[in-house]
Amino acid sequence: MTTIKNFAKVFFIVDFCLIAYALIFQNYYWLLNSQVAFFSSMIISIASFFSYRKNIQNRLRNYDSSLQNDIEDRDKIDEIDDPYDLYSEDIETKEEELTASKIKQIIKEEKSKVKRNSFKNVIFSAGGYMSIYRLLGYAILILSFFILNNHNKFIPIAFLIGLGIVPIAVLLAKPILKSEVSQ
Repeated sequence: MTTIKNFAKVFFIVDFCLIAYALIFQNYYWLLNSQVAFFSSMIISIASFFSYRKNIQNRLRNYDSSLQNDIEDRDKIDEIDDPYDLYSEDIETKEEELTASKIKQIIKEEKSKVKRNSFKNVIFSAGGYMSIYRLLGYAILILSFFILNNHNKFIPIAFLIGLGIVPIAVLLAKPILKSEVSQ
């Protein structure tokens, strides 16, 4: 939670700089466009973070503990050489035994696994991208765009800069927060 607060501090510092710029060098409509876009972007980002965090927690809760037993059977040298268990196989097949038909069958089986897993992954991650708060943030963003545009108050550059505050602040804050964590 402290990481979120630190990122929020950076977001608001960058936003404060944008507000100061708008008040000194631009007009009220420029400020309005940038702030509407900033708050919409902030709602979307926070909602995305919480929905993906919930998604990961649900996956960890449903994690198959039998997979953990396979990892625990490895010795320390295997863990050092292959920490993610990328090179171990349950069944080793000699190259002499493989024929063209066997290779085609293996490829077909692997493709079917990928298709099943990709559909399964879409279903399990639907909570992350279909969050009501995230959809609400997008709705606010789209409605604010149309309201500003219909009243002839829309300034595209200011709106895009307001949308860019969150990603720019993340890029600025990541090295700073990483150095704080390491200390």
